[in-house]
Amino acid sequence: MADDLRPIRTEADHAAAMVELARLWGAKSGTPEGDRLDVLATLIDAYEAKHHAVDPPDPIEAIRFRMEQQGLSRKDLEPIIGPRNRVAEVLNGKRKLSIEMIRKLHEHLGIPAEVLIRPTGADKAA
Repeated sequence: MADDLRPIRTEADHAAAMVELARLWGAKSGTPEGDRLDVLATLIDAYEAKHHAVDPPDPIEAIRFRMEQQGLSRKDLEPIIGPRNRVAEVLNGKRKLSIEMIRKLHEHLGIPAEVLIRPTGADKAA
C-alpha cells in the first residue's frame, strides 16, 4: 500500500491524495497508516506550495486590514506616517511609502516589512 505513493503532479493527483488523506485522517503515529498519512501530507503540502501559493497582500490593503483589526482611525496613523494629509495620500494611493514609514508601520503595527515594500496596486497600474 505505501509503495504506491508518488509525487503529486496534477490536479487529479491532488484530488486523489486529498481523498486518501481524509480516509487516513486520525491514524495513529508510528503505524503503517500513520506513516502513510505523514508522507501524504508532506506531498500535498509541497504540491500546494508550488501550485496554490497565495500572493502577499497589497501594502495599502495590509495597512487598512491592520487598522480594522486594531480599531485604529486615520488619526492613529499620524504618529507613524505623518500629518493627516500625508496619511490620506498614502491610504488613497497618491503617495508611496517611504523607508521611514515602512519601518514605523512594521514596528508599531507589526505588518511584515516584506509586505510593505511590495508595489501597491497604484504602482502596478502605472
